[in-house]
Amino acid sequence: MEFNKKLQELRKQKGLTQEELAESLYVSRTAISKWESGRGYPNIDSLKVIAKFFRVTIDELLSNDELLTIAEQDTKQKEKHFRDLVFGLLDCSIAMFFFLPFFGQKADGVLQEVSLLSLTEIAPYFRTTYFVVVIGIIVLGILTLALQNCYQAFWVKNKSKASLILNAVGALLFIISSQPYAAAFLFIFLTIKVLMLIKW
Repeated sequence: MEFNKKLQELRKQKGLTQEELAESLYVSRTAISKWESGRGYPNIDSLKVIAKFFRVTIDELLSNDELLTIAEQDTKQKEKHFRDLVFGLLDCSIAMFFFLPFFGQKADGVLQEVSLLSLTEIAPYFRTTYFVVVIGIIVLGILTLALQNCYQAFWVKNKSKASLILNAVGALLFIISSQPYAAAFLFIFLTIKVLMLIKW
């Protein structure tokens, strides 16, 4: 018997509705409905909770093929979480641009290294654009870290693309405006992200 049928049978033997089972397992009713209709499987942690709740072994809940499928899904999920963690931390670390001397400016004929907050001797539109790009990258990094368990299709599909695009735009902007240190930093981050996407 497949997992979805076994789960339905175990739930009915206990006289529980999907809502009641969801409350007992600390998951959503949608998750129970999805599992019982065969449209997906719980992760390994949820499987352990289900097995404990119904006092059965995981082997009794799943066939070998189902166990392999869940293990593969769990591995992919962990890889995605790790990638999100790296992307988020890299993007958040761009906040150092505000405080460390990554930018050059000429003042009284002398080239000074300054932070973004101290960068005043450049055209206002460049300074504003720097702030917009850097803040955009940081906000995206915070969202990536905060929404690791968000499975909205739009967010899942576009968060990595948005991070890459913002990094590329930032690197290009700093190259065009002759800020090599900031450009190099963003280029290194961009390279790390691209390599991670290629690997996974």
